Amino acid sequence: MSLADLPPLRDVIDTHNLRAKKALGQNFLLDLNLTGKIARQAGDLTQCDVLEIGPGPGGLTRALLTEGARKVVAIERDPRCLPALAEISAAAPGRLTVLQGDALAINPAQHLTAPIRIVANLPYNVGTELLVRWLTPQDWPPFWQSLTLMFQKEVAERIVAKPGSKAYGRLAILAQWRCDARIAMHLPPQAFTPAPKVSSAVVHLTRLEQPRYPAEARVLSDIVARAFNQRRKMLRASLRGLTPDLEDVLTSVGISPTQRAEEIGLEQFCALTRAVRG
Repeated sequence: MSLADLPPLRDVIDTHNLRAKKALGQNFLLDLNLTGKIARQAGDLTQCDVLEIGPGPGGLTRALLTEGARKVVAIERDPRCLPALAEISAAAPGRLTVLQGDALAINPAQHLTAPIRIVANLPYNVGTELLVRWLTPQDWPPFWQSLTLMFQKEVAERIVAKPGSKAYGRLAILAQWRCDARIAMHLPPQAFTPAPKVSSAVVHLTRLEQPRYPAEARVLSDIVARAFNQRRKMLRASLRGLTPDLEDVLTSVGISPTQRAEEIGLEQFCALTRAVRG
């Protein structure tokens, strides 16, 4: 059996009794035209290994393989999905490895060979945490070349937001510091089974070989988390305790202590990180 001969996803769900579980953040995408479009947003996959998180019944998995991915490593927590994924593996011999377990606890590196792209319809309950981990490794550049990820529309907008906008915050800074980020496509709730209450969007992030501005990832992440923890507060209040001479340090990098975090751009946050470290 080839990939083209596999049964429709709705039949797969019925055969294996794969009703989506809210506790696992599952919303299945069953339209193979849409999964193919998502896979193509990741670019040319023919020379790449692909890491997928939460494949479920395997709609996106099929698309990644059909689009020519050299190999797909899929991490799936739900054991109910494993028989469906095994059918895909049999239709693409040697090209699909399924790791059963929690994506937050599994290191897939030993199963992947560079160049590596990450493509996933992320489970809602772990998507943001996984993104932050991928954006803040100790060493840069990371093991991946690009991220093509589906999020709730609100989260996607936070990733690409600009200073001064309502969505601007920690995710925008961490993403745009080390990547080019854009929203690649939008999907309505009815594209999913079951239909979520919110719209979704696919974000494509391409890593930069060097961050846009020098800064230490751990310190930047800490400062940004503090700054945006209480939105609309002045920085001299939200960053209190960061350093004894906080107001002088802020002023030295061109930031007024009375400004709010949402008014501060990436370059100034990186400058603040260096000043605090200095």
